[in-house]
Amino acid sequence: MGITVKPLWGLAAVLMLIVNSGSVAHGQAQHVRWDIINIAFENPPTLTPGGVADAFARFPPPPAGPAMRIRLSGSGTFVAPASRGTSSAVTGGGTWETFGSDGASTGSGTYSVTSLAFWQFTSLFAPGPIDLIGPDGANGNAVLRIEYSDGSEGILGIGCHGPGAPNGIVEGVIASKGDVTYWDAGAPVANVNTNRTAFHIE
Repeated sequence: MGITVKPLWGLAAVLMLIVNSGSVAHGQAQHVRWDIINIAFENPPTLTPGGVADAFARFPPPPAGPAMRIRLSGSGTFVAPASRGTSSAVTGGGTWETFGSDGASTGSGTYSVTSLAFWQFTSLFAPGPIDLIGPDGANGNAVLRIEYSDGSEGILGIGCHGPGAPNGIVEGVIASKGDVTYWDAGAPVANVNTNRTAFHIE
């Protein structure tokens, strides 16, 4: 949910953890809601569902060359097991639209979440924003497996660096769709209502 820009390493590290290790055995099962959010820049800021976030695929990597882009909306829930393993207890999804490096739309549709690959709870939000989504806003990282309406599959990585979060958590989303990896999260910018997320412990 945060305003400041954080590096991509948080979600990239999560993906490497999924590939290179199994579950981590400790903790308790958590019921979690996730949202790509709207934020009204008031004093204090107000959070509501229904926002959008962008992620980019750059060929070659930045700073060279324009980027391909995916824009996502969405919300849903998952149950993260005490084993810290994967889970099929998921709901939700959202919309997607892809853009070529020339900025032209190359496709759009919906996506559905099929499973939870990883969840890392960090902390509850510190007091500050007016949160109309629900109580117990939380910082952390999640990786979800998703299926797009055109039949392609991929992952959605969500990072929330909200009030009170430690350094290192990216704010926003990354994704893959088929062969394309949109692993450059769009940066949240002050007074621009994009690229923000939130978790809530239910």
